[in-house]
Amino acid sequence: MEKRNKYLDTEEENVMKIWESVNLSEVPNDTANTQRLKAAARSYAEKNETKMNIRISAAELQKIKARAEAEGLKYQTFIKSVLHRYLTGQLIDRGHSIAS
Repeated sequence: MEKRNKYLDTEEENVMKIWESVNLSEVPNDTANTQRLKAAARSYAEKNETKMNIRISAAELQKIKARAEAEGLKYQTFIKSVLHRYLTGQLIDRGHSIAS
């Protein structure tokens, strides 16, 4: 399967593929179903996140910002993505520094 977003793992790609195949015009449009779906969406959207502060050298931050810009991301989003990929085993060490 061709990846449309390099930040999605295989399971997330499969969910996207299934979602894109759904014909929304076939979904019943009744009040009970609408309320149930709204509640599910609200529950899913609630984030359980914690803020974190770190100290980093100005030079390293500039490299991160440059890399994030090249990826089309805000630098905080880029850092979060790198951490997520590292923790899920998706980040591959190619034996060279980020500046390479």
